[in-house]
Amino acid sequence: MSDLWRLSAVELAARIRKRDVSAREAAQSALQRLEAVNPVLNAVVDYRPESALAQAAEVDAALARGEEPGPLAGVPVTVKINVDQAGFATTNGVSLQKDAIAAENSPVVDNLRRAGAVILGRTNTPAFSLRWFTSNRLHGDTLNPRNPALTPGGSSGGAASAVAAGVGHLAHGTDIAGSIRYPAYACGVHGLRPSLGRVPAYNAALPERSIGAQLTAVSGPLGRSIADLRLGLAALAAPDPRDPWWVPAPLTGPDAPRRAALCLNPDGMDTEPAVVKALQEAARRLSEAGWTVDTLDSLPPMQEAAELQIRMWLADGYEALVAAAEQEGDRGALVALAGQREKAAGADLAGFSAVLTRRATLTRMWELFFADYPVLLLPVSAELPFPDKLDLQGDEAYARVWRAQMTQIGVPFMGLPGLTVAMGTAMSGAGPSPVGVQVVAGRYREDLCLAVGEIIEAAGEAVGVAEPAAR
Repeated sequence: MSDLWRLSAVELAARIRKRDVSAREAAQSALQRLEAVNPVLNAVVDYRPESALAQAAEVDAALARGEEPGPLAGVPVTVKINVDQAGFATTNGVSLQKDAIAAENSPVVDNLRRAGAVILGRTNTPAFSLRWFTSNRLHGDTLNPRNPALTPGGSSGGAASAVAAGVGHLAHGTDIAGSIRYPAYACGVHGLRPSLGRVPAYNAALPERSIGAQLTAVSGPLGRSIADLRLGLAALAAPDPRDPWWVPAPLTGPDAPRRAALCLNPDGMDTEPAVVKALQEAARRLSEAGWTVDTLDSLPPMQEAAELQIRMWLADGYEALVAAAEQEGDRGALVALAGQREKAAGADLAGFSAVLTRRATLTRMWELFFADYPVLLLPVSAELPFPDKLDLQGDEAYARVWRAQMTQIGVPFMGLPGLTVAMGTAMSGAGPSPVGVQVVAGRYREDLCLAVGEIIEAAGEAVGVAEPAAR
């Protein structure tokens, strides 16, 4: 049973529920895999084996009593280090917060536990979760298990690195500007950013999030199969009264026309050929499954949405965040904040109100678009995954990174769900590189994203487990 860590979350939960294997055996297998590969990856930065085994024992005891253990019965999962888990520090990759010990679980952790999951460990993030690269002074660098020359993505880089390498069957991440979708893309797994309000959020160990973060940041699952993401979303989306933004929307919406749009160069994005090829292949698979796929040259505004998203996300409390980054001394955070000063600094109440007004207008435009095309295929990024730490290689490299990520930044401004679907491997200057596509739908239509993702996934090769090699 030592290779239980290779199973999908769906298959493992079914086997535990039938008592073919025990939750303890699954936890032991996951811990063995963690101890084998995490010293190379540094994806999980805080874990306690005795805690995971105790959680597994609770699941086994419930099954022995004939009780329903939950949809994630005994499945080992990881959670990102920026959410509260009782007894652990909510560091968010920041040494200033190394003693911010949570007294209670966040809704994310409570929902996973109520669903029967076993929390295996906590995954790394860049300082303040500000970058598409994962390193910080407190926990160190996380490597990409597919190719250590590439970024593992960020800010949920530890989550993606872990699940790609078989450390946990599902991973929790958060996404405010691509922080689930990009690490999934970079590490060759699938990742779902749900709609705003789908998954409840609350952290007592850290100060209240800014208004901009509350209006855009969401938690979601990363995994090696779309079916696992579906299972993870159902667990994460359970209600919690601590989050006033949570919306009781059904997980399955009404039937929609099987019609999708494909846009290769949204708002003039300079999409590189390997990414275009992946998008065209995804569209072909969807067409062969009976969908009508129209290639569009223009969409409702995406570049404007991205620029306004940066302003809304960072402007509220920008100077305080800069001061904290200076105190922390994290170069990556300082470079990220300095690069966006023009958009974020000096916002006043009138300016912030204007952003919110325009947000309503753009959201309306996009919802009207999805009335005609229920699903949209877009680049995750204009480029294949970046060389690690590219954003620290000067002003031109920094600008290149942010320019390529436009769709990731823009989608959250309207509160839309976005799914990264892994599409195999392409060749880059840094060697073999994962590649994928982004599936976007209207608000609370994660079901459409997942349905399309399953079609694309089924027509290609299954996502394999990465076997990491040292840099």
